[in-house]
Amino acid sequence: MSKKLLEKRLQRLIAKRDELKKRGLEAETADEVRSITTQVEEMNEDIAEVRELISEIETEPRQTPPEGATLVNGEVKGSFKPATTNERNENPLATMEYRKAFMLHAQKGTPIPAELRAGNAIDTGDTGAAIPFTVMNEVINTVRKRYGNLYAKVRKTNVQGGLEFPVGALQATVKWINESTVSPRQEIGKLGKVVFKYHTCEIRIAQTFLSSIVSLEAFEAEVARVIAIAYMQAIDEAIVNGTGDGIPLGITQDARVTNVIEMTDEEFSNWAAWLKVIGDIPMGYADFEMIMTKGTVYSKLRTMKDEVNRPIFYEATGGRVDDTDSYDPRAYLYGHEISMVEPTILPDFDSAQPGDVVAIIWQPEEYAINENFAFTMRRYFDEETNEWIDKALAIVDGKVLNPTGYYLIKKKAS
Repeated sequence: MSKKLLEKRLQRLIAKRDELKKRGLEAETADEVRSITTQVEEMNEDIAEVRELISEIETEPRQTPPEGATLVNGEVKGSFKPATTNERNENPLATMEYRKAFMLHAQKGTPIPAELRAGNAIDTGDTGAAIPFTVMNEVINTVRKRYGNLYAKVRKTNVQGGLEFPVGALQATVKWINESTVSPRQEIGKLGKVVFKYHTCEIRIAQTFLSSIVSLEAFEAEVARVIAIAYMQAIDEAIVNGTGDGIPLGITQDARVTNVIEMTDEEFSNWAAWLKVIGDIPMGYADFEMIMTKGTVYSKLRTMKDEVNRPIFYEATGGRVDDTDSYDPRAYLYGHEISMVEPTILPDFDSAQPGDVVAIIWQPEEYAINENFAFTMRRYFDEETNEWIDKALAIVDGKVLNPTGYYLIKKKAS
């Protein structure tokens, strides 16, 4: 068969496969989805075979290595047949069949078929369902781009909970020597340790909300959006104020964070006072960032004035504010970025009481969020509201790794 005819056949097969995929998205039952998925897999095999035939025709006139191969001394080395769908180890939580079954489970309580549960890395029991990878990938992309001003900056880890992990760095000193002296052995400095625990994060979604979404794409997008917003708000709150009891340990609650700076109303609004604060921070932690509310930035920093009451925020400090992105507003003071947060995380300076933490100087990379992003969904009936609730569950913890470069700025009575 000629290459031209094979290419036409290939286009027909691709069009037929795409039509089957579309029907799969509109399917109403798990059995129908399973049948269509089988047909799509068979179609993929036919497409792979036609592509292989086209590749063979293209390589006949001259010795050109096919995809995945190399040409060595005129001979093709490492050539392989394109993998068909059955030959690939596709993640079971990423298949269209599982995604459709998950949507029916969340919307109508339809149990996930036993054969679809088999091989799942997450033990969901009989009443839960692992959220499909397509949804979780969308959650990850969403939270990294739009939500979680603090979460976006901290270190992300995925280590086993309950084990001790050393943090810090090896330390050494230099000693000048001559012919009669030797350099002393360097000893490893005392390293701190941190233990990540298994804290469960729960996000509840009303059944009436889930049931109102019809198409698979819309369902997955909305579930991802709802989970992302709720998760990021909770994590940002925990990074600052978490007690460590059932949730991550926050900066303000960590007993190891002992650096405290007290500033009066007048000092907080004074460019020279800030110069002293910055100048007192060791060189090793000079590349710090800050956390404070938007209200504090606007009422105290942007209103800085000189002795003749002339605004000097930008002139004196190089300060600027970029709040065009409502999801990720930022400000800068002497070149140091300020993550602006809601008053639910830190109080505004004007409404704070003496002794309250109104700003934080921190090293974002020295705070770690330990997570696996393996969300599961479970359902229960709320007797008070008479509706089914779906809750997404994830395991997460967070801690300051090295508190040395952290400073709590507290309001001081004038």
